[in-house]
Amino acid sequence: MDRNSESIARALAALRRAQSRRALSRLARERGRRGPVPDAVYELLDVIAAAGRPPTVTEVAAALGTDQPRASRLTAQALDAGLVQRRADQMDGRRSLLEPTAEGRRALAEIQGFRARVVAEVTAGWDPADRAALAGLLARFTEDFTALVR
Repeated sequence: MDRNSESIARALAALRRAQSRRALSRLARERGRRGPVPDAVYELLDVIAAAGRPPTVTEVAAALGTDQPRASRLTAQALDAGLVQRRADQMDGRRSLLEPTAEGRRALAEIQGFRARVVAEVTAGWDPADRAALAGLLARFTEDFTALVR
């Protein structure tokens, strides 16, 4: 294994640890941006919005890497908060599909905006070419990594 691969792996581990400590959520609270629901509900909302089509609770559970009962509880919280809605699957009436509501889309846009502002703050002193390189390479890495681990 080369030194660059080891460096990337260490950086990814550091990011994963920051994610598990919910570092962005803590920063948001410190800056007065406290959401009305638990962070895990926003993760569920993120997965629903990124799915490309309305997913089922089972599909959300798989994307979150959790079990179906936990995904069901998160879905119930998101429904109660008015962030998602269920609709019947026209192809299979036994299944319910999840979609963000207008409030869910607004909340997600706020979260994504906050994340983008944090990235902009972190990279503010960087050369624009470095920022562009990171954006392109990180997107490429994520696509390739996702394809490998599916």
